[in-house]
Amino acid sequence: MAEIRRFPILYHLRSDAVSHVMHYRRARVIRSGPGLSMWFNPMTDSIAEVPTDDRELALLLHARSSDFQDVMAQGVLTYRAVVPQSLARRVDFTIDLRRGSWREEPLEKLGLMLSQMAQEHALNYMTVHPIKTLLADGVLPLRDAIEKGVRATAALGEMGLELVTVHIGSIKPSADLEKAIEAPTRERIKQDADEAAFARRAMAVENERAIAENEMHNRIELAKREAALLEQQGENARRQAIDAAETARIGGDARALRIKTIEGARSEVERERVAFLEKVGPPTLLALAARDFAGKVGAIEHFNVTPDLLALLKDGLGTPARTG
Repeated sequence: MAEIRRFPILYHLRSDAVSHVMHYRRARVIRSGPGLSMWFNPMTDSIAEVPTDDRELALLLHARSSDFQDVMAQGVLTYRAVVPQSLARRVDFTIDLRRGSWREEPLEKLGLMLSQMAQEHALNYMTVHPIKTLLADGVLPLRDAIEKGVRATAALGEMGLELVTVHIGSIKPSADLEKAIEAPTRERIKQDADEAAFARRAMAVENERAIAENEMHNRIELAKREAALLEQQGENARRQAIDAAETARIGGDARALRIKTIEGARSEVERERVAFLEKVGPPTLLALAARDFAGKVGAIEHFNVTPDLLALLKDGLGTPARTG
């Protein structure tokens, strides 16, 4: 708002850069422009201050859909004054020359007028669509309908106003209707959750069954391998036994052959000895016997001489040796 300073005769006004000031005297505009700073006479002058910055207006729109359901939309409408002179002729922006504030509430009047425009175009859109369509389409169609309708309104241009933008935050039905609409979705979500839980449990059971089958197959395979191992161990033991028996047989055959060879050699020696003894005479045999006897005489404690022995010695000594 403008800042006014009082002096004894004249007053001084200083306005903001975003405010368009119009200085009237005797029903004529003598100064007009944004951010003016000037002297004036409060007894003869009148001043109007029109803001030219962007102004936001909160929207709360109520309507009834084509299927007779209450709908509420919330949003923000932004506007600004592009022709302040035209707006000042339609709405009273005169300021109190003592306080520097507006005498009336011009922004409230503008807000009411723009709200009615937005409400009218919102009704034109929402009353021809059912509630489910409005909720499914969202805020964009409603925003476009309000924006196009307000821009096309002739009164807006005549007042020197310009619509900057329209934002619609949400479209909601009544609380009871919202619960009724959400109920099927909630139930469907719960059903999907239950189906997911059942599927998860079924998969867990299937996984457990697969694990059990895998363990059973592993056990079967392990049993087969153990059986194969036992069979191989038995085969190895049998082969070892056969090899040991064959080794023992070969060893026995070798020992038998060695014994046979030794005994054969001994027999051959004995045969040769007997043959030799048969060829020599009794004196030689007696000499040999005496030699053997002399070698064992130390171990003989008693020696008996019988008549038969003497007769034998006599016969042997008296018999001449054979010559072959």
